Amino acid sequence: MLITIADILSSGEAEEIRAALGAMRFEDGRATAGWSAKLVKDNEQAREGAALTLLRERVTSAIRSNDVFDLAVRPKALTPLLFSRYTQGKHYGSHVDNPLMNGVRTDVSFTLFLADPDTYEGGELVIESVSGEEEIKLPAGHLVAYDSTSLHRVAPVTRGERLVAVGWAQSYVRESAKRELLFDLETARRNLFAQAGKTPEFDLLAKTGANLFRMWAEV
Repeated sequence: MLITIADILSSGEAEEIRAALGAMRFEDGRATAGWSAKLVKDNEQAREGAALTLLRERVTSAIRSNDVFDLAVRPKALTPLLFSRYTQGKHYGSHVDNPLMNGVRTDVSFTLFLADPDTYEGGELVIESVSGEEEIKLPAGHLVAYDSTSLHRVAPVTRGERLVAVGWAQSYVRESAKRELLFDLETARRNLFAQAGKTPEFDLLAKTGANLFRMWAEV
C-alpha cells in the first residue's frame, strides 16, 4: 500500500524545521546504511545531539498524531527519524530497506518532505514495482508511506537542496494487504457516518473492522 498524506506539518512548521536544521551539522549518510546500501547512498544526515533529539520528538509527535497515518500504518513502533539532505549531485541508488532497525521490524517506510518542491530540481523518490516506477515529490509538510519491501531510490538532485525526514514503522498488522483492507473499511465507515449517521450498516462495518483488526493484530 502506498499513500500520500497532506499537511503533517503546516507550511510555517516546515519552515521552522528547515531553519532548525540549517543550524545543525550534517555528516555522511552512509553511516546508517547497510553494507550494500553504502555502495549507492550519497547524502548527508543531521548529526546526533540534543538539538536533533528535540527536533525529532517534535516531528515524530506530528506524524503520530495524524489520523490518516495512524489508520493507514497502524503503527506499533517507529524508528528514530533521520533528517537527510541532498545537495546538487547527491542521490541514493536502488535499494531495499533493512528488515530490522533499532530492534524494530520495518513494515512501512515513510518520507516527510521538508523543502518546497520548486526550490530544487530532481530528488524524486522513485518506488519500483512489477508495474513500473512511480516518482514522488511532494510539497513541504506532506508525507508518503509505502511498503518497506519495495525497491526504491532517490533521483539525483540537479539544483537546490532536497531536505526530508525519513523513518520506518512496525505495524500491528504485518501484511500490507490486510492494512489496506482495514483502511478501506474504516474510510467507508466514516463516510457512511458523515452521510447517514449511526445506522445498522455503520454498526456492521464497525464490528467487521474491529474484529478483523483483533484477528490480525500482533501485540
